[in-house]
Amino acid sequence: MARNSPPNLEPALTEGLKSLGLPVAAATRLLAFQAELEKWNFTYNLTAIRDPAEMVTRHLLDSLAVLPLLRGRVLDVGAGAGLPCIPAAIVAPELQITGLDSNGKKARFMRHAQRTLALSNFEVIEGRVEEVPPGKTYDIITSRAFASLADFFTLTRHLLAPDGQWVAMKGKLDAQEQAAIPADVELVEVRALRVPGLQEARHAVIARPRK
Repeated sequence: MARNSPPNLEPALTEGLKSLGLPVAAATRLLAFQAELEKWNFTYNLTAIRDPAEMVTRHLLDSLAVLPLLRGRVLDVGAGAGLPCIPAAIVAPELQITGLDSNGKKARFMRHAQRTLALSNFEVIEGRVEEVPPGKTYDIITSRAFASLADFFTLTRHLLAPDGQWVAMKGKLDAQEQAAIPADVELVEVRALRVPGLQEARHAVIARPRK
């Protein structure tokens, strides 16, 4: 029996990039990253999402919805399979992005993707936030699924540059989680994110240390 042909994902991704106001020329490298993720996922189970079309929406476009909020030196904490950090590094080469994860297989995959895609603006740190080399600070610290807001802010505060900000990606907002934000953290904005092709709620919680 003949195997099913792989789906043509480029039209949906291209339309999504256009909708986000991002360069469609990035589609080829984004799909190359997704292809590597699909290959590794068979062995290492890096993500529960396995349908390629769903990956375009829930991984690539979901990651890129936060791109306008990133600047300068960016740290993605608990980056997992490189989301959102690797799509962001592909589309915005002017950013200097670091993906941090303590899971060895996920860190290995991110290093593999960095080499395969020749991402000179992307590096990987394998370890916990407490193990980031001293003296390194970042303009933006982001996370897609790392921890509660309170833990995220507390654990990464020493890595935030002066005038830096946190950008936490969330789905539905939890009132109790927001109420637990430490008093020394200022909530700047909760911005609704629009992910092309996705009807679920997505938000970016933007915060900074209170002065």
